[in-house]
Amino acid sequence: MSAIDLAFEESGAGSGVVILHGLFGMGRNWAGIAKGLAGAHRVLTVDLRNHGASPWADEMNYPVMAADVARLIEAQFDGPAAVVGHSMGGKTAMSLACERPDLVERLCVVDIAPVPYDHDFEAHLAAMANMNTSALTRRAEAEAALLDAVGDVHLAQFLSRNLKPADDGQGFEWTINVTAIATHIDDILDFPVYEADQAYEGRALFISGGDSDYVQPFHQSEIERLFPEAESEIIADAGHWVHAERPKDVEGFLADFLAA
Repeated sequence: MSAIDLAFEESGAGSGVVILHGLFGMGRNWAGIAKGLAGAHRVLTVDLRNHGASPWADEMNYPVMAADVARLIEAQFDGPAAVVGHSMGGKTAMSLACERPDLVERLCVVDIAPVPYDHDFEAHLAAMANMNTSALTRRAEAEAALLDAVGDVHLAQFLSRNLKPADDGQGFEWTINVTAIATHIDDILDFPVYEADQAYEGRALFISGGDSDYVQPFHQSEIERLFPEAESEIIADAGHWVHAERPKDVEGFLADFLAA
C-alpha cells in the first residue's frame, strides 16, 4: 500500500478541517461550504486519488485512500484535524477514523453508512469510457451524450465537470481515472470490516438527506457499533447530494458541530 500526495485547495485559518468529496466529484464541489467555514477554521478541500488534480494510481480501496488522507494531515497540521466526508469520501473518512484515530479530532459523515452498497454505476462508467473526448468542442456536447446514458440532467452536468481542455489542444480529457474506478468499483461500493476494538471513540456527526436511501434505519446499529458517540441529523427535501441541494443547512450543522 503506497500513499500519495493529494491535491487540495485551502481557505481560512484556525483549527484544521479536511473535506473529502464523493465518487466522480472533486474538492471544488465543497468550495462554497468551505468558504462559509473559513472564518473560524483552516479548511482543506481535497481531491481524492484518481479524481480532480490528484495523481492517478492503479490501487483504489478505503485503506489506501485513508492512508492518503493520513499523509495529508500529517504534512499539513501539527495535530489531528476534523474530517468531513461525503459518500465515498465519507467511507474514506470513517476508515481513517478507525485506523488512525490519532489524526481525526472529530468526524462528520454525509449521507453514507459504514456498510457495502449494491448501486450500479456501469452506465456512468461506460458512457465516460466510451466518449471520444478528443472530438469534443464544448462541454455541453459531453453533457448531451452523458444525458442519453444516465437519464438525469443534473447527473450528466455533474459528471461532465470532470472534463478539462486537453493539454495537446485536441478536444477535452478526463481529470478522473475512469479505468481505475471501473476496475475497483466493487472496492468503492464495499467497506472494510472493523472489529469492536477499532471503533472510533471521538465525536461523530452523521448528516443525511431526507429523500436519500443511502442511510437507512437498519444501518444505525453498525454506525453505533463503530462510532458510539455518533449524533445524527436529517435534512428534509434533500437527496444524496445534500451538500449541493441544501448547502446552507449542511454548513450550519457543520459550523455548530465544529464549534462545540
